[in-house]
Amino acid sequence: MSTFKKVDAADLKYFEELLPGRVFSGEAISTDYDHDEMTEYGHFLPEAVLQALSTEDVSAVLRYCSEHNIAVTPRGAGTGLCGGCVAIHGGVVLSTEKMKKVLEVDVKNMTATVEPGVLLMEFPKSLEGTGLFYPPDPGEKTATMGGNAMTNAGGMRAVRYGVTRDYVLGMEVVLASGEVITLGGKNVKNSSGYSLIDLMVGSEGTLGFLTKLTVKLIPEPKVNTSLLIPFDSLDKCIEAVPSVLGCGCEPTAVEFMEREVIACAEEYLGKQFPDTSANAYLLVRLDGASDAALKPMIDLLTDTVLNLGARDVLLADTDERKESIWNSRGAFLEAIKGSTPSMDECDVVVPRDRIADFVKKSVEIGRKLDIRIRSFGHAGDGNLHIYACQDDLSDGEWKERVEKVMDELYEAARALGGEVSGEHGIGHAKRSFLHESLGETQMAIMRGVKAAFDPKGILNPGKVV
Repeated sequence: MSTFKKVDAADLKYFEELLPGRVFSGEAISTDYDHDEMTEYGHFLPEAVLQALSTEDVSAVLRYCSEHNIAVTPRGAGTGLCGGCVAIHGGVVLSTEKMKKVLEVDVKNMTATVEPGVLLMEFPKSLEGTGLFYPPDPGEKTATMGGNAMTNAGGMRAVRYGVTRDYVLGMEVVLASGEVITLGGKNVKNSSGYSLIDLMVGSEGTLGFLTKLTVKLIPEPKVNTSLLIPFDSLDKCIEAVPSVLGCGCEPTAVEFMEREVIACAEEYLGKQFPDTSANAYLLVRLDGASDAALKPMIDLLTDTVLNLGARDVLLADTDERKESIWNSRGAFLEAIKGSTPSMDECDVVVPRDRIADFVKKSVEIGRKLDIRIRSFGHAGDGNLHIYACQDDLSDGEWKERVEKVMDELYEAARALGGEVSGEHGIGHAKRSFLHESLGETQMAIMRGVKAAFDPKGILNPGKVV
């Protein structure tokens, strides 16, 4: 790793002239910038925080930092869970939080072009009245569109609609040198050479700095309903997933959750979940053109899960009921986080038919190492979120024990044909697990790609590769 130049008074003077009122250093830097949502992975205060307003701002900053060998950490809303947007090598944090314009909604071509700082929860407002929607649905709605693209975020609707990568058509990207390039556009298919846009999606800001994003939109489903399906055991719940996916009801989302996680969410939100009588639940969403079109799918799904041992099928067909269930699901991470002094997360993805095996293994690992583990996740696409909780362990015991837990969880995922991350990325926290998973040959290829885009290594150093 290169030795980067520290930001000094001359650098700050240049940045202030370039970005008046949008440069922060020393005590003026908010501690919000020294971590992401997973504070377990450390606090790293940058030497300066710069807020960009335009592609031109980003280009000028990167050109200067490339010439002076200053590390640059791209940052959106800071909602990541792997330490991907923290300045572990100092230098500057270059923030897109003020780049929040929806530049165009093209109804004819069914696309939208946005700046990277547009929040996921705000974007749908710009689509109202168009009859179109953006399917990717990551759980953290305060994340930015740019951050979603740079981590290839997934979410609960991925089982039917796919992940962020499937909707990225075009990008404007500033390279480490400051040069601006355009990748893709509004074309819905492209077989013109290497797909650099696919390299950029999920690269976590290590290859280039995203300044504009063009995404594909699709017709909005007219109606939807959700079904909450209780099971006596987690085993029965998880083992039902392949049949749910294969029965022909075409679910939009298939989530699993345990009663203990639901209890955390109830306490966190101060609201009661519609049912707490079972040990485990599947939560299934169905989209359709009309209520009449949904009915046979509901009947088919109901028959399928009851034959597989479900205790009941609870239909959430009103906005109030849907909101009650999905708000609880959306609060799981914060609820678990609030129940323990510290926690660590394993965001693996395994083949769908190995979900039950991995969940069982995680329970065994928790019991063996005497550490509380809570899990939930996207059962429909095999992406599981496993959380190890510190609880009453001393800091020393916690550090020693959680390292063993993570080693065993990732080893179990590899044995089942899984991958290190389903949607949260690698950041700096999961680099060693990625290396173990992919091996030296693939890692060397990835380092070669990094060197081609960023020869001096100034972009988000210490992340991914």
